[in-house]
Amino acid sequence: MRRVVVTGLGLITALGTGIEKSWSGIINGKTGIKAIESFDIEETPVKVAGEVRDFEPETFGIEKKEIKKLARNTQFAIGAAKMALEDSGLIIDENNAERVGVIVSSGIGGMEIFETQHEVLLNKGPKRLSPFTIPGMIANMASGNVGIYLGAKGPNKSIVTACAAGTHSIGDAFELIKLGKADIMFAGGTEACITKFAINSFANMKALSTNPDPNTASRPFTIDRDGFVMGEGAGVLILEELEHALARNAKIYAEVIGYGESCDAHHITAPAVDGAVRAFKMAIEEAEVKPSEVDYINAHGTSTGLNDKNETAAIKEVFGEDAYRLNISSTKGATGHVLGGAGGIEGVILAKSISEGIIPPTANYENPDPECDLNYTPNKAVEKEIRVGMSSSLGFGGHNAVIVMRKYK
Repeated sequence: MRRVVVTGLGLITALGTGIEKSWSGIINGKTGIKAIESFDIEETPVKVAGEVRDFEPETFGIEKKEIKKLARNTQFAIGAAKMALEDSGLIIDENNAERVGVIVSSGIGGMEIFETQHEVLLNKGPKRLSPFTIPGMIANMASGNVGIYLGAKGPNKSIVTACAAGTHSIGDAFELIKLGKADIMFAGGTEACITKFAINSFANMKALSTNPDPNTASRPFTIDRDGFVMGEGAGVLILEELEHALARNAKIYAEVIGYGESCDAHHITAPAVDGAVRAFKMAIEEAEVKPSEVDYINAHGTSTGLNDKNETAAIKEVFGEDAYRLNISSTKGATGHVLGGAGGIEGVILAKSISEGIIPPTANYENPDPECDLNYTPNKAVEKEIRVGMSSSLGFGGHNAVIVMRKYK
């Protein structure tokens, strides 16, 4: 079976545009969460979010006249993909374009375009709607436009599985290369829905933190957690067939070795332990590693009551006594929860962690929850060789996705 490695990384988060800005902030315990500036929050119970404040689309070759045609999440996807391409040293041309594919997904898509154009419809009438509304807002356009901007003509699709979409994208891209349907895949997730409609909709279902302090609002696995903090951004990895990567002397961050996916078949929003358990087990089985070989899990860790408790229970069931040996962390205290983009961002973080031998911390971990009693790498990064690492994402609808990477050797 063909082996798959990670050879390029692109990252945009509330901590900054570019892998080094975000990585440095994460491992140094900083947060990109601040007071919301995207819209007037006077009547909104949620006051903070992880907004990207330094992104300039023109820097990534998006012409000014094109910006209004592309949703913000699509712009992020293009930016992160171009960063990953530059990082990899890869050249896409007529010789390989048909073997280069894209799966960069979103949970929601171009929400800000939907909101803006709906207001136009109500206030100015249907004839004033932009003809670019549909191609701007539909969720597949992140992948489609990455393919257009990079000239990648291989497999191209988007996966809409809420907060599991980014991890599903990496897993499916891994499988495509294993099966020989592509040699190179751009894979990950992107999201940009810090908007009045989206924030207030999540707030009304009691999913978001109402803590107005940006430094402590997202506090995964703690007893006083009160909901997740919305983030935005994108994370894109270049997955490449090993021999192809070696032939061009590419830098290898990590090797992708396992992928698990499952459905809770339980509830539209509340997670179930057994679904996550099956996804973890499937990923470990495909990776052909023992639970005792896993050193780190970048957990979904949303800072919600049910997720953190159930994810902890799932890890205990899968790993047994090894669950207490593992380093686990949620990086959402630093980036916010980027919904469909989260798995892409956290996949980048996992590959970088394995490459650097640094386990990022769980920020704001001050008041432990007795039901969440594992080692969540509180507040400070840990230098440690990571033989095998995992990333998990659990989405509304009962969607579960887990990937496994190991140090390349």
